[in-house]
Order: sequence, then C-alpha cells, then structure tokens
Amino acid sequence: MVEHTVKAFDDEIGALRGLIAEMGGLAEVAVASSVDALVKHDHDKAAAVIAGDKRIDALEVEVDRLAVRIIALRAPMADDLRDVIAALKISGLLERIGDYAKNIAKRVGEVEGRMKIEPLTLIPAMAEIAQSMVRDVLNAYAARDVNLAVEVVVRDEKVDQFHNSIFRNLVSHMMENPATISSASQLLFVARNIERIGDHATNVAELVYYAATGEYHWDRDLPRPPEHMG
Repeated sequence: MVEHTVKAFDDEIGALRGLIAEMGGLAEVAVASSVDALVKHDHDKAAAVIAGDKRIDALEVEVDRLAVRIIALRAPMADDLRDVIAALKISGLLERIGDYAKNIAKRVGEVEGRMKIEPLTLIPAMAEIAQSMVRDVLNAYAARDVNLAVEVVVRDEKVDQFHNSIFRNLVSHMMENPATISSASQLLFVARNIERIGDHATNVAELVYYAATGEYHWDRDLPRPPEHMG
C-alpha cells in the first residue's frame, strides 16, 4: 500500500511537471509566432496565436486543480511541497507570457504593413532573447538546474537594454515622422510586452531556484549560485 501511494504521488508530480512543460512550450511558440506575424504582417498567423492562447489558459486551470488535489490528498513536505508550490506559481507566469504574446499578435493589424520603421528591425532580436529565456528556464525547471536559472536572470539585462534602445529610437522616429505616430506607438507597446516576457521568465527562474534550494533569492552580484549548490 505504501509503495502504491508513493507511486501514485510520483505519477501526480510527473503529470504536474508535464503540464508545465506543455504550457511553456506553447508560450514559447506563441512569442516567436506573434513577433513573426508582426514583422511579416501575417494576419492569419496572428489569429492563430490569439486562438491558441485558450489552450494555455486551460492548462493553467488543470495545473491549479492538480496542485490543489496533491496538497489536499498527499500533504507533501519539504522538496515535494516546494515542487508543487513552484508549479502552481510558474503556471500563472506562463499564462501571462501567453497573454503578452496574444497582445503582440493583436497589434499586427494596427501597424501599417508597408511602413518602414528602423526600430522594427530591433524587435525580432529582442524577442529572440526573451524567447530563449523562456526556453532555457523551462529546461532549468525540468532539470532543476539552478545554474541555468541564474543565467536566465542575468540575460534579462539584455532584454532591458533592447527595450530602452527601441523606446528611444521610436520616440525619435515619431518626432521626425508625425504620420507614423499611430503605428510607432503600437510598436512601443510591443517592445513593452516583450520586456515583460523577459521579466516573467526571470520570475520563473527564481521559482526554479526556490524549488531546488528552498531559498527565494541569491546574491545577484554572484555569477553563479552559492558554492554549496554546485
């Protein structure tokens, strides 16, 4: 009976982690697809991103239900409890990442297709870093890799630098080309959404660190976690 209970618990934890992996994979693809739709002015791809967000939302509900079930029936402790709590919080962050991708997709129709705005060329590069953060933080979660989680946090500074550069360029562009203010302002919102995706990937990384160590924060001046964590 004890072995059966342990196996059932392990299966539920595995299912929880599987749901997080699926959510993360969909969110990562949504980020890439939304920016690609923006650059190519692809309304069909944008519509697919918007429609696909419903699946991410549904997965968050599944994570919530399973996490509550595990806590109520299994009364997990220590590492196991941290795993469940981390999954519960991570699912909310991934749902928000999906929402930001959806918001980008919704702006595809608001940016003039033939308009050439130099800062638009910076947005895919910024998005690529944010997308890589989402991908790597999911790998860190799957492997409980605290070093990779810290690398994701460090990488967020590059996203912030891109955001600041794009903001300055777009403001200058609008001042020089008043006719483009409407489209350029939409790109400001896009850049902000991508910046928030990077922030949320950072928050996921901190939860990965918490699940593995029991601590919420590390010394940000260190390039790696404390030595005892390897």
